Amino acid sequence: MNSDSNLIHMANQIAAYFAPYPHEEAVAGVANHIEKFWEKRMRVQLGAHIAQGGAGLNELVLEAAKRLN
Repeated sequence: MNSDSNLIHMANQIAAYFAPYPHEEAVAGVANHIEKFWEKRMRVQLGAHIAQGGAGLNELVLEAAKRLN
């Protein structure tokens, strides 16, 4: 697995955890988790992957990424 596939896997695991929540709570939960627990370089890498189309990412991750600083 390359680093993008690891990142996609981790992000999608977070999304799977929050998926049962109401949509707005799920998006906020994913964004909050990534903001609190991921290093800046991981968030930058996620942003770069999304800028290239975001292949393989759960929709909750794509929405949550719009809220990240």
